[in-house]
Amino acid sequence: MPATINRTSVEDLNRANVGKLAEHLGLTITEVADGRVVGRLPVRPDLVAHTGFLLAGAVLSVADLLCAYGVSTSWPEGASGFTTAEVKCNFTGTLREGEAVCTATLLHGGRTTQVWDARMEDAATGKLMAAFRCTQIILYPR
Repeated sequence: MPATINRTSVEDLNRANVGKLAEHLGLTITEVADGRVVGRLPVRPDLVAHTGFLLAGAVLSVADLLCAYGVSTSWPEGASGFTTAEVKCNFTGTLREGEAVCTATLLHGGRTTQVWDARMEDAATGKLMAAFRCTQIILYPR
């Protein structure tokens, strides 16, 4: 694994949320460590679909945000940015109310790619709601 630098913190990421989709969703970052980011999402009426269940798009957005934030916890030396190459999500449950917790973890941290997994769970029961995986392409100055 290449040398990496953790360039962020809980405070940095919660500041990054302000005025962005993460703030609109109500996402709060609760933990940051090398190769790991955890956040909480309250289930509010505006995030619930006409079916009565939490919108899949809200779940996908939170998982994607946390994985993207995670790149900053494992930044390859010399990198200047990153972009998403692929995402996949399997839904196994949902919520009507309460709060979800999402944990993003680094599965593979190479010099040119990172693969991140995120688990969205019911905060009250720990029941899995969604399993998300994404691949990030690491960019370097030309």
